[in-house]
Amino acid sequence: MSNIAQQIQGAGVSIWLDDLSRERLINGSLRDLIEKKVIRGVTTNPSIFNNAISNSDLYVSNIKTISDKSVDEIISTLTCDDVSKACDLFSDLYKESKGQDGRVSIEVDPRFARDTKATIDQGALLWQEINKPNLLIKVPATKEGLPAISALIGMGISVNVTLIFSLARYREVLDAYAAGLEIANDAGLDLSKIFSVASFFISRIDTEVDKLLPSDSPLRGTTAIANAILAYQYFSEFTLSPRWRSLQNNGANLQRPLWASTGVKDPAYDPTRYVMQLIAPNCVNTMPETTLNQVLQNGLFVGDTISTNYQNAKSIMAKIALFGIDLEKITNFLEIDGVSKFEAAWFELIESVRVIAGR
Repeated sequence: MSNIAQQIQGAGVSIWLDDLSRERLINGSLRDLIEKKVIRGVTTNPSIFNNAISNSDLYVSNIKTISDKSVDEIISTLTCDDVSKACDLFSDLYKESKGQDGRVSIEVDPRFARDTKATIDQGALLWQEINKPNLLIKVPATKEGLPAISALIGMGISVNVTLIFSLARYREVLDAYAAGLEIANDAGLDLSKIFSVASFFISRIDTEVDKLLPSDSPLRGTTAIANAILAYQYFSEFTLSPRWRSLQNNGANLQRPLWASTGVKDPAYDPTRYVMQLIAPNCVNTMPETTLNQVLQNGLFVGDTISTNYQNAKSIMAKIALFGIDLEKITNFLEIDGVSKFEAAWFELIESVRVIAGR
């Protein structure tokens, strides 16, 4: 393991790779990152699958072999196969970490982001089809997604809650997780077998806020990290609540905050900032390989950069508000835009598969 990866993980942050493709599975690059103890999990999303499948010849023969299936069925077969193989690669780490890491995520069809029942149904189907204990079903934290999260957790299905931007929505996500655990507990399920992460998106917030700030403003590039720090503070407070204590006494696992969208969008920023400035116990940071490489080569570890910065984060958020920036409006837009971008990527994937399958 590289020294910086060891320091980050020693501080309680699990490094996950935000990427998966058949090429990685075949050329051994994913196995290599696991064996070198650099990464401890993998996340995927509709855009990642679109890039992997639409831009590689490795899927063509597979698609043609099952071309009698519907396009949706073909995509499900391809993505489930890749995720299943990745789960197998992480199997030892999953056991070694007692289920916390060695996780691979697969997202429900983004077209279901506003459909609670469809999300529940497909989430349960993906869980059954892949049938790996180290799988996480990704569910967007839309209003319609919240009850789906509770329902899936209540069925004993481990969930990665995605597309969280606001503190208010994050509070609802924690509540949805607790509600699901209570359902599972009432049903007599073993809570120690249920796991979850809450994926809080980072860089996109700075992208939107920075548009509203002067080019020389010292507030540029500060909002996303401050927002995440305050989310972690709420997470810490929630773990001390009587509700959580009761669930924990029954074997429940923490729903760890996961920092997502951690590749910088502004080339003027330090490419490691959304990793090194978000270090604290019981976190996950999922990153694209370009960011991972920058962290391994240039990351400067200074210890816990979250727990010691609550007051500074509150000060930044107050200054942003005084500047007249409506962060709630921005995070509402980002949720809608995030769903829309994933839908667009999925439609592109459908078209690519349709063409290859000769439809």
